[in-house]
Amino acid sequence: MSSEPAPISETARHALEQELADLHEERRAVAAAQRDPDEVGDRADEADALQRSDELQRLDHRIAAITTRLKRASVAGPPPADRVGVGSTVTVRFGDGAVQTLQIGETAEELDEMLVTADSPLGRALLGHRPGDTVHYEAPEGPETAIVVSLG
Repeated sequence: MSSEPAPISETARHALEQELADLHEERRAVAAAQRDPDEVGDRADEADALQRSDELQRLDHRIAAITTRLKRASVAGPPPADRVGVGSTVTVRFGDGAVQTLQIGETAEELDEMLVTADSPLGRALLGHRPGDTVHYEAPEGPETAIVVSLG
Protein backbone atom coordinates (compact mmCIF):
# COMPACT_ATOMS: atom_id res chain seq x y z
CA MET A 1 0.00 0.00 0.00
CA SER A 2 1.11 3.52 -0.72
CA SER A 3 2.89 5.62 1.89
CA GLU A 4 0.87 8.75 1.04
CA PRO A 5 -2.63 9.29 2.43
CA ALA A 6 -5.14 8.52 -0.30
CA PRO A 7 -8.91 8.72 -0.07
CA ILE A 8 -10.97 5.63 -0.78
CA SER A 9 -14.54 5.19 -1.89
CA GLU A 10 -17.22 4.30 0.63
CA THR A 11 -17.62 0.90 -1.03
CA ALA A 12 -13.91 0.16 -0.65
CA ARG A 13 -13.94 1.44 2.94
CA HIS A 14 -16.84 -0.90 3.83
CA ALA A 15 -15.11 -3.83 2.10
CA LEU A 16 -11.89 -3.18 4.04
CA GLU A 17 -13.78 -2.79 7.33
CA GLN A 18 -15.57 -6.11 6.70
CA GLU A 19 -12.31 -7.85 5.80
CA LEU A 20 -10.73 -6.43 8.97
CA ALA A 21 -13.60 -7.77 11.11
CA ASP A 22 -13.31 -11.18 9.42
CA LEU A 23 -9.54 -11.24 9.98
CA HIS A 24 -9.94 -10.41 13.68
CA GLU A 25 -12.44 -13.26 14.02
CA GLU A 26 -10.15 -15.67 12.17
CA ARG A 27 -7.20 -14.58 14.32
CA ARG A 28 -9.16 -15.25 17.51
CA ALA A 29 -10.02 -18.76 16.28
CA VAL A 30 -6.41 -19.55 15.31
CA ALA A 31 -5.08 -18.14 18.58
CA ALA A 32 -7.59 -20.22 20.56
CA ALA A 33 -6.38 -23.34 18.78
CA GLN A 34 -2.76 -22.47 19.48
CA ARG A 35 -1.41 -24.84 22.11
CA ASP A 36 0.91 -24.04 24.95
CA PRO A 37 4.48 -24.96 23.81
CA ASP A 38 4.86 -27.18 26.88
CA GLU A 39 1.95 -29.34 25.68
CA VAL A 40 3.49 -30.16 22.32
CA GLY A 41 3.92 -33.90 22.11
CA ASP A 42 5.15 -35.42 18.89
CA ARG A 43 6.50 -33.83 15.73
CA ALA A 44 3.04 -33.64 14.17
CA ASP A 45 1.83 -31.53 17.10
CA GLU A 46 4.94 -29.40 16.78
CA ALA A 47 4.32 -28.90 13.04
CA ASP A 48 0.70 -27.90 13.74
CA ALA A 49 1.87 -25.36 16.31
CA LEU A 50 4.37 -23.90 13.85
CA GLN A 51 1.70 -23.71 11.14
CA ARG A 52 -0.68 -21.88 13.49
CA SER A 53 2.13 -19.52 14.45
CA ASP A 54 2.80 -18.75 10.76
CA GLU A 55 -0.93 -18.22 10.21
CA LEU A 56 -1.09 -15.79 13.16
CA GLN A 57 1.82 -13.84 11.70
CA ARG A 58 0.15 -13.67 8.26
CA LEU A 59 -3.10 -12.49 9.82
CA ASP A 60 -1.30 -9.87 11.95
CA HIS A 61 0.46 -8.44 8.88
CA ARG A 62 -2.80 -8.16 6.91
CA ILE A 63 -4.64 -6.63 9.90
CA ALA A 64 -1.87 -4.04 10.28
CA ALA A 65 -1.93 -3.21 6.54
CA ILE A 66 -5.70 -2.71 6.47
CA THR A 67 -5.68 -0.69 9.69
CA THR A 68 -2.97 1.59 8.28
CA ARG A 69 -4.85 1.98 4.97
CA LEU A 70 -8.07 2.96 6.76
CA LYS A 71 -6.26 5.47 9.00
CA ARG A 72 -4.49 7.08 6.03
CA ALA A 73 -7.77 7.29 4.11
CA SER A 74 -9.34 9.10 7.06
CA VAL A 75 -6.50 11.64 7.11
CA ALA A 76 -6.85 12.23 3.36
CA GLY A 77 -10.58 12.93 3.58
CA PRO A 78 -13.18 12.17 0.90
CA PRO A 79 -12.29 11.71 -2.78
CA PRO A 80 -12.06 14.99 -4.70
CA ALA A 81 -15.04 16.12 -6.78
CA ASP A 82 -13.09 18.28 -9.27
CA ARG A 83 -10.47 15.74 -10.36
CA VAL A 84 -10.12 11.99 -10.80
CA GLY A 85 -9.87 10.07 -7.54
CA VAL A 86 -10.77 6.67 -6.15
CA GLY A 87 -14.52 6.34 -6.51
CA SER A 88 -14.71 8.74 -9.47
CA THR A 89 -16.63 7.98 -12.63
CA VAL A 90 -14.60 9.33 -15.53
CA THR A 91 -15.14 9.40 -19.28
CA VAL A 92 -11.95 9.10 -21.31
CA ARG A 93 -11.09 9.23 -25.01
CA PHE A 94 -8.31 6.85 -25.94
CA GLY A 95 -5.67 7.43 -28.60
CA ASP A 96 -7.63 5.34 -31.14
CA GLY A 97 -10.70 7.60 -30.69
CA ALA A 98 -12.71 5.17 -28.55
CA VAL A 99 -14.63 6.82 -25.70
CA GLN A 100 -15.36 4.89 -22.53
CA THR A 101 -16.82 5.70 -19.11
CA LEU A 102 -14.90 4.06 -16.27
CA GLN A 103 -15.14 3.79 -12.50
CA ILE A 104 -11.90 4.20 -10.53
CA GLY A 105 -11.92 1.60 -7.77
CA GLU A 106 -9.71 0.55 -4.89
CA THR A 107 -9.97 -3.17 -5.59
CA ALA A 108 -11.60 -5.43 -8.14
CA GLU A 109 -13.76 -8.00 -6.38
CA GLU A 110 -15.19 -9.35 -9.63
CA LEU A 111 -14.72 -8.88 -13.36
CA ASP A 112 -16.23 -5.52 -14.30
CA GLU A 113 -15.29 -3.96 -17.64
CA MET A 114 -16.13 -0.46 -16.33
CA LEU A 115 -13.85 -0.78 -13.28
CA VAL A 116 -10.26 0.40 -13.39
CA THR A 117 -8.29 -0.13 -10.20
CA ALA A 118 -6.36 2.83 -8.83
CA ASP A 119 -3.12 0.83 -8.89
CA SER A 120 -3.39 -0.20 -12.57
CA PRO A 121 -1.31 1.72 -15.13
CA LEU A 122 -4.38 3.57 -16.47
CA GLY A 123 -5.79 4.14 -12.98
CA ARG A 124 -2.51 5.61 -11.70
CA ALA A 125 -2.26 7.83 -14.78
CA LEU A 126 -5.80 9.20 -14.35
CA LEU A 127 -5.62 9.96 -10.61
CA GLY A 128 -5.48 13.68 -9.88
CA HIS A 129 -6.31 14.79 -13.42
CA ARG A 130 -9.15 17.06 -14.54
CA PRO A 131 -11.30 17.15 -17.68
CA GLY A 132 -9.21 18.19 -20.67
CA ASP A 133 -5.98 16.66 -19.30
CA THR A 134 -4.06 14.15 -21.40
CA VAL A 135 -2.52 11.21 -19.56
CA HIS A 136 0.16 8.78 -20.66
CA TYR A 137 0.39 5.22 -19.39
CA GLU A 138 1.99 1.90 -20.23
CA ALA A 139 -0.47 -0.67 -21.63
CA PRO A 140 0.44 -4.30 -22.37
CA GLU A 141 0.71 -3.35 -26.06
CA GLY A 142 3.01 -0.40 -25.30
CA PRO A 143 2.70 3.32 -24.47
CA GLU A 144 -0.83 4.76 -24.70
CA THR A 145 -2.54 8.10 -24.18
CA ALA A 146 -6.00 9.06 -23.04
CA ILE A 147 -7.82 12.37 -22.60
CA VAL A 148 -10.05 12.96 -19.58
CA VAL A 149 -13.35 14.03 -21.19
CA SER A 150 -15.55 14.44 -18.10
CA LEU A 151 -16.13 13.47 -14.48
CA GLY A 152 -19.32 12.18 -12.91
